[in-house]
Amino acid sequence: MKISARNQLKGKVVAIDHGVTTSHVKIDIGGSIITSAITKTSVEELKLEVGKQVYAIVKASDVMVGID
Repeated sequence: MKISARNQLKGKVVAIDHGVTTSHVKIDIGGSIITSAITKTSVEELKLEVGKQVYAIVKASDVMVGID
């Protein structure tokens, strides 16, 4: 697989919470957890399960910065 997104973070699935149509997939990236909301169908097609190695791929045109 080749994609144009530069932000590809390798990690491990640590939890999958299924809703009616959307699933929240939690991915451990070096001790930080990223949560992805994807369709339940995508979880099934990718055969995602806890412990599986995956990539969190972030594609965004803007990055905002905030302070307190």
